[in-house]
Amino acid sequence: MAQSAAPAPSTPAIPEVAPLSLKEIAPWAAFVGILMLVLLYFVGAEQGATSLIAGEDVHEWVHDGRHLLGFPCH
Repeated sequence: MAQSAAPAPSTPAIPEVAPLSLKEIAPWAAFVGILMLVLLYFVGAEQGATSLIAGEDVHEWVHDGRHLLGFPCH
């Protein structure tokens, strides 16, 4: 069998990535966690007696998301 004269494909070099420390990640994780809790409150509980914002505006904006996530609202 004849061997091909084409050169063997070279593999690209993988760059070195510095590991992230917990000190670098913690502020972003706290920010995202608080943001998710606020979002969960507005989708799941912002209506009725516990309402922080008067009116039905927030309820109407998150109505479909509320049903999608299984929160009752009727």
